[in-house]
Amino acid sequence: MDIRPILSTLARHKTAAALIVLEVALSCAIICNAVFLINNRLERMQRPTGLADNEIVRINIGGIGQDEDADARVKQDVASLRALPGVKAANSINHVPFDNSSWNSSVSLQPNQPMPNLSANVYLGEGVIDTFGLTLVEGRDFTADEYQNWTVLNKPNTKNYIHSVILSRDVANKLFPGESAVGKNIYSWNSDDVPHRVVGVVDRLIRTNDFGGPAQSGYTIILPVRDLTMGRFVLRTSPERREEVLKAAVAQLEKNSARRLILREGTFTDVIQDYYRQDRAMAWLLVAVILALLVVTALGIVGLASFWVQQRTKQIGIRRALGATKGQVLRYFQTENFLLASIGIVIGMALAFAINQMLMGKYELPRLPLFYLPVGAVLLWLLGQIAVYGPARKAASVPPAVATRTA
Repeated sequence: MDIRPILSTLARHKTAAALIVLEVALSCAIICNAVFLINNRLERMQRPTGLADNEIVRINIGGIGQDEDADARVKQDVASLRALPGVKAANSINHVPFDNSSWNSSVSLQPNQPMPNLSANVYLGEGVIDTFGLTLVEGRDFTADEYQNWTVLNKPNTKNYIHSVILSRDVANKLFPGESAVGKNIYSWNSDDVPHRVVGVVDRLIRTNDFGGPAQSGYTIILPVRDLTMGRFVLRTSPERREEVLKAAVAQLEKNSARRLILREGTFTDVIQDYYRQDRAMAWLLVAVILALLVVTALGIVGLASFWVQQRTKQIGIRRALGATKGQVLRYFQTENFLLASIGIVIGMALAFAINQMLMGKYELPRLPLFYLPVGAVLLWLLGQIAVYGPARKAASVPPAVATRTA
């Protein structure tokens, strides 16, 4: 089809054409970034934790007054929790992922290193691999004689040090790329000149916060410390028995001491759901924005196309009288819309990158991948063709005799 008549017509209707172009450009820019942000949130929510998510329950407790024998009390608590029916493993721990607590430490390869190699999330506890359901991919778990008692470790001027460590695969690959980490030394929790020897590597263990972004979400280490007195307990059971075990565990802890309060209790899947609540809300909000933009854009195209059909009824009738078929008239309006949408999409792509640059600077978001642009372009092209089809079909159906009688 010769597009010169179309361009000539658009030149005579600059304002209407510019409105369509602007509407498509803004829609393209916003939709591309909104889809990117939705995908970014979905990827974040789908990050593997490395834990047996649907087998874990956690309980956080607080004491009333000062417990003079907290060390003995936590030993009793752990022993009684392990004895409950259905419990595969139970331990005191410093934190679980996403549970409003985060222990971190710098990690270096040399003693007294001025600049550490990385910052890692630190998990303390006995039997962390078994309790969390982690996958050991290299080396071994801690042996009984490698564990340090938390209370003894924190005594003033203690000479007790933690001599072993288990790394996540992400940390092992970062510190020792292309080689085994087992048997190597790192410097972290101890004094600057006392090393930890790596005894094992787990496949994945997510950190408890978002420090460092997605690239560092697996920067974690496990240290052999038992009988932690922070009042945090983790139990592992079968998925179908979680509620039963949780209820029994809460009752057992309350029975062990009347001087305590249950601060938080629940399944680990509930913890995950609560942590990602804002991400889900943002994703749904962006979906609503996209749908609203598509509706507004479609209505704008329909409205202007209908207006143009009304304005050019006589012109359409003359074309029909000269032999133009309904299909040719229909293609005329569809081609016209395609040209306007294409101009708007090109401008929208530039705006999309500009918006993305602003988001990168203010919110540390990654760069907008190029493949989002053709996806947005195809969506708006299809939307434009669907929206203009009704008015164009109506124009093509006007009999020449009727059209030429119109003013």
